[in-house]
Amino acid sequence: MQELNARLGSMYNNLSSLSKRKSFKYGLPFILFIVGGSFGLREWTQIRYQFSKVKGVSKEEAAKMGLNKDKNVTLEQTYDEIQKLDIDNWENKRGPRPWEAVEEKKK
Repeated sequence: MQELNARLGSMYNNLSSLSKRKSFKYGLPFILFIVGGSFGLREWTQIRYQFSKVKGVSKEEAAKMGLNKDKNVTLEQTYDEIQKLDIDNWENKRGPRPWEAVEEKKK
């Protein structure tokens, strides 16, 4: 039992002397951050290669969903559409709150 206490005491003394050194105090966390970051980045970039094999949507499927890629939209056309909007006459409508009952939302 005394031998175990002596070993633990010497290990504690060694760690306390190491923890006072700048290389241990600042260098070890830095090295751990760099090594851990490389493993983290490997996992992060793996997602890119997993989903690069996923195929896109065909034009027929996009048309069924209501997406038109064939329509060319220009800045001038969008500006003209915005100019046609009546921004002077509008009504403020309050959105439903999560805690309100369904009947209160319909009012």
